[in-house]
Amino acid sequence: MAKFVIAGRADCPYYAKTELLADYLQKNLPDFRIHKITQRPEVWEDWLKDVCEKNKWSHKNSPIIWRELLDRGGKGLLLGGYNEFLEHAQLYYDVTSSMTTELMQVIAQENLRTHIEKEQEEEALKTCVNPLQIWITSASAPACYNLIPILTSGEVFGMQTEISITLFDNKQAEEHLKSLVMETQDLVSPVLRSVSICTTVEEAFRQAQVIVVLDDTTDKEVFTLEDCLRSRVPLCRLYGDLIEKNADESVRVIVGGKTFVNLKTVLLMRYAPRIAHSIIAVALGVEGEAKAVLARKLKTTPSYIKDVIIWGNISGNNYVDLRKTKVYRYESAIWGPLHYSRPLLNLIFDSEWVKREFVETLKNLTATGRQFGGILAAHSIATTLKYWYHGSPPGEIVSLGILSEGQFGIPEGIVFSMPVKFENGTWVVLTDLKDIEISEQIMTRMTSDLIQEKLVALGDKIHFQPYQSETELHKKDKRISLLITDDSQEGQISDGRYTYTQCFQMPFLFKS
Repeated sequence: MAKFVIAGRADCPYYAKTELLADYLQKNLPDFRIHKITQRPEVWEDWLKDVCEKNKWSHKNSPIIWRELLDRGGKGLLLGGYNEFLEHAQLYYDVTSSMTTELMQVIAQENLRTHIEKEQEEEALKTCVNPLQIWITSASAPACYNLIPILTSGEVFGMQTEISITLFDNKQAEEHLKSLVMETQDLVSPVLRSVSICTTVEEAFRQAQVIVVLDDTTDKEVFTLEDCLRSRVPLCRLYGDLIEKNADESVRVIVGGKTFVNLKTVLLMRYAPRIAHSIIAVALGVEGEAKAVLARKLKTTPSYIKDVIIWGNISGNNYVDLRKTKVYRYESAIWGPLHYSRPLLNLIFDSEWVKREFVETLKNLTATGRQFGGILAAHSIATTLKYWYHGSPPGEIVSLGILSEGQFGIPEGIVFSMPVKFENGTWVVLTDLKDIEISEQIMTRMTSDLIQEKLVALGDKIHFQPYQSETELHKKDKRISLLITDDSQEGQISDGRYTYTQCFQMPFLFKS
């Protein structure tokens, strides 16, 4: 089969004559096929130059004709221009053209009009298919810089879904946002319809369908934990009101970062009650940190470790549950196919390492936030969004911060990280998992802190008091008694509160 590609300037009379001759041959010859390409006069030369450079051809005029080698593959075979095509038609098919110059020019103008109308129709169709409106708050944060390339790659929402990104931040960040817009445009992503900035509060979240809430940047010095908790309220109230007022009815809000993630999520739910069921907190970052620590211990790849469950406060007091954790493709005496896995706790023979060093390592990571940078935050948010829209891997447990409805004995009304699976555009809490009961003391410690965070932030409680078990209180009483008998130690009694606050990965300085 012969397939010819005929490309030319839309207003070229020689292209018009070539086109009509090719149409005649295709109509009368069963094995003759053509493909037409027209370009506006102002872009023709650049287009032709690119095609010739790509195929290592030499051709300078309109039209250009080449043959596609369908039977052999590889690049096309250049035939030439108008004269070469006429010679080929006459030599191989004994067909020629007798079109007059006047008729060639008339058809050329018709071709130009048709080309312009076709372009306008395509643009109109694009406007009919509205892109997914994505808003990113605190867009000057490093996490945003790392998140944009993932969103524009098509991996999150799919290559068939066009997106428009709006970067939202304060006026002081405007120049940085402009640079970020230009760099995003340079990606030339096929799924990115547009990228813009917004520094006007009243316009925030206009028609938003996805809102990514990142850690807000602040230069304000905070002296106590209570002040820090209460400082979250004004911004969350503002965001909640704007979401209720401006966002699309189907909006999905995802809260990420490393500071007060659970608290910010529950506050947004309070101030945006209409869409409270569509607000979630990202826990995959903590899950990723745990998998990486375990992988280093086992000398394997973190992605081979599945079903680590994060319970509780994502950016504070949490419990990393390894009872359901499995390891795939682990190199040992026992080997199996790709779907074969082994319980992780059966592979770590040093139980003291799990109880002490593993816990201490994660605690230090949480306290400092050292490894929870822009890359990890961005990847965690993007992966959670992907699962939300397309479902999580079948059979895999995912940790997610959601509003408790009493599952697993967790008090209602707090945002708590728990095991879920994503399917059909939503999540399902895995309440049917067996052997995952959590001791009353651990559960009380986590829930007590989250409840107090919320009460202090809303002004219903003045002081934050970290939970202490009866054993800890007994030890504390003994320590106080000893300190009181030593005059040199007077004034050094600690209530333990600042030991607790280190778990928040705070970028603030706490002063006593």
